[in-house]
Amino acid sequence: MSSFCKVCVDCTIRPVLFRMTAIAYTVLAMFTSKEEQDRYITWLQAGHIDEVIAGGAETAAVVRMDDGPGEINRVEVRYMFRTRDAYDKYIDHVAPGLRAVGLKEFPPESGVRFERSVGTFQ
Repeated sequence: MSSFCKVCVDCTIRPVLFRMTAIAYTVLAMFTSKEEQDRYITWLQAGHIDEVIAGGAETAAVVRMDDGPGEINRVEVRYMFRTRDAYDKYIDHVAPGLRAVGLKEFPPESGVRFERSVGTFQ
């Protein structure tokens, strides 16, 4: 079992413990096919999420969004960093390499689009 599997329970508890300092970092991936969406989820679970956690995230959760027939296929990955400093270190030192690997695996010409957002837990 990889290290992120246990966080589903923790995600409901930990944000309260880190209130006012915890950073929510969300990556939304949009795919033109369910097959690419499935491949992305497999890739995340095969090691990418573990690498983000090793790079400073406390928790991670993969959410397959409820998209209707004929709509875009979306996956949200929600990471929680204990502090802004931990998040900034991840963005400055770890994220560039992981993003490069992700873009190699899921290049823009494959039809995938990514959006990222950052906020604080309240």
